[in-house]
Amino acid sequence: MISAARVLVVVALLAQAKTLLGRPFRPRSTRTEPDPSFAVTVTLGGKQYVNKGLVGFGLIPSNFTESTGDTIGGIGSAIALKRGSFAKNADGTFQGTIIAQPDRGFNIDGTIDYQGRQHEIDFVLSPYYDDDNLSFEDGLQTLKLTYRDTLLYTERAARKTTGLDALGVRPAELLSHFLTIEDPPLPIAPSNGHLALDLEGLVLNADGTFWVSDEYGPYIYLMSPQGQLIETVQPPEAILPLVNSKLNFTSETDPTTGRAGNQGFEGLTVDASGKTLYALLQSATIQDGGSDKSTSRFTRLLAYDISDALLVRPHVIGEWVVPLPVSKKDNTRAASEVHLVSDGVFLVLARDGDGHGGDDAKSSYKQADLLDIRNATDIHGTKFDDPAHPIAVNGVLDESITPGTYVSFVDFIDDTQLARFGVHNGKPVDQTLIDAKWESLALAPCLDPSFPDDFFLFTAADNDFISTQGISLGKPFNAGLDVDNQFMVFRLTLPGAATGDHA
Repeated sequence: MISAARVLVVVALLAQAKTLLGRPFRPRSTRTEPDPSFAVTVTLGGKQYVNKGLVGFGLIPSNFTESTGDTIGGIGSAIALKRGSFAKNADGTFQGTIIAQPDRGFNIDGTIDYQGRQHEIDFVLSPYYDDDNLSFEDGLQTLKLTYRDTLLYTERAARKTTGLDALGVRPAELLSHFLTIEDPPLPIAPSNGHLALDLEGLVLNADGTFWVSDEYGPYIYLMSPQGQLIETVQPPEAILPLVNSKLNFTSETDPTTGRAGNQGFEGLTVDASGKTLYALLQSATIQDGGSDKSTSRFTRLLAYDISDALLVRPHVIGEWVVPLPVSKKDNTRAASEVHLVSDGVFLVLARDGDGHGGDDAKSSYKQADLLDIRNATDIHGTKFDDPAHPIAVNGVLDESITPGTYVSFVDFIDDTQLARFGVHNGKPVDQTLIDAKWESLALAPCLDPSFPDDFFLFTAADNDFISTQGISLGKPFNAGLDVDNQFMVFRLTLPGAATGDHA
């Protein structure tokens, strides 16, 4: 771990942005549970799932620097709750620690040599259940965030990982004759030969190790508690980026077959037992229609057996088709995260790219939706693992495949809910505009005996490191806009939920 140069809470940090310093703490909600008028109920598999509304909002300013000296950013790419950290306080607030993982660093002018990392961020959640609209400043008191520390990632031979585009391929390498451990061909940056990572998914294990997934491979990596690479998991050939049958990991262009450019394993989650890992591809593979938003709806969810990952290489034990939502123009809403709820049921975060930091200020879709694969066709080990046999042609799904059931659920841009925290969707473009790129999900129990199936859903945005006062690799930058690292918390009823987030 790198010792933090200082520990600052959001209230103090926002003084840099000329907002909260000196403001009194607003009393918590007068209600002890959400206003029932906020409830949005959907039915899936004969059970009712309820979105009880937004209960917390917080942020870390765009110009905050973490302990390495870099501007903190991109941290919504993946979050997880640190095991054993979540608890309810005597005063009705909740505390815990979020582990946040950024992607490949500030890359508006091109990819950079940004070392993979994760940040430890403490929080205090004071759920707000009233229907009165808070000011933006008072809304920020409902989720107070405290940056603690940063852990950097390394690969073989203690080399730093890099965020540079994966323009090279390191040949497969046998690491241990005794255990027959082999690295598959790895994506690297030719300029330094280091493992290239565009990090997205994050899963924390009980023993302190953790799994990460990335865009370049798209691969899954097992890391030690110290951030050192332990093992690499390669996906089936249908997902590997191939150009004329050869691996080509660049994210800047599409391959001939396999995952589309910059559309890798965005989502990663684990079952409550910690024995099955799930990875979700952001959108369809090229052969499945992924070269165009109008045909890229049908993506893939894979399940890996990780019950004995240190001795037996994780292998695919399930694969299902996920029918992502589409816009009014029939363009795919790509997936940014997946999170297991219960056996066969998941939350999927799908969105557009509009909002603060996006092309358009007004977003039309940002949601955590429900996915049920219990009646879907398991295609693993079939012809569809061969890129020569697509699951969909020109956006039309093969008639032999039954996809998962996809149900609209939690709307991140509900105007009524945003207004309760002084946030809005659409112009004006200012600090109170909701961020464009929400990319992470984590669950924690509400610990309410009256509602044992109620959970807090945490989500965070990837601000793309956009700041007018940024620092990257020791050099200042001005991205022309300040986009804070926003966080939201919803309260949901999830019948039968059994997640491993808080164990």
